[in-house]
Amino acid sequence: MTPPTLDKITSLQEQRFLLPGHYTWEEFEELEALTADAPGLRISYLDGCVEFMTLGEQHEMLKKVIAILLEAYFFDRGINFIPVGSATSCAEEKGASFEPDESYYIGQKKENPDLAIEVNITSGSIDKLEKYKRFNINEVWFWENNQLSVYHLNNDNYEQINQSQLLPELDISLLERCVLMPSIIEARTEFIKEIRQ
Repeated sequence: MTPPTLDKITSLQEQRFLLPGHYTWEEFEELEALTADAPGLRISYLDGCVEFMTLGEQHEMLKKVIAILLEAYFFDRGINFIPVGSATSCAEEKGASFEPDESYYIGQKKENPDLAIEVNITSGSIDKLEKYKRFNINEVWFWENNQLSVYHLNNDNYEQINQSQLLPELDISLLERCVLMPSIIEARTEFIKEIRQ
């Protein structure tokens, strides 16, 4: 007998859920351990609040395209970088834990990455900038509504800026336009051609 098969595979959409109540760091660590093997599930913590997020196909596609283009820029410009992807940053004394979608050390490894990138398909419920501030991440880029918002840490607060201070020659509008192109080959070709002009 042939086992039944699914006619089509469906992809989960990104969803966010803020767990009701207030949790200690130890309780958060227990929740983290319980969900460690759940594929496509991310958990974060800020001052007693726990947020779960599922990662859908659109989310993963966008973060990967941004990474491909940004890394092409690093290589083309000869900028030394260390990609650390969605490595978890957490510290009980900071009262925070998070995983960016992509993150990079620029130049050399330091205490914390220089750049973190978040793709938001649904609106977040935990103050993500506050979490990044506690780890002194120089710049945070949010992809929301088909555009990048760039935030730079200045005097212990983030300010939204039009141009990256870490990568002042990078044309953000070009990056946005190429991320939205339907073909990754065409997007990378166009991006490289434009940054070389």
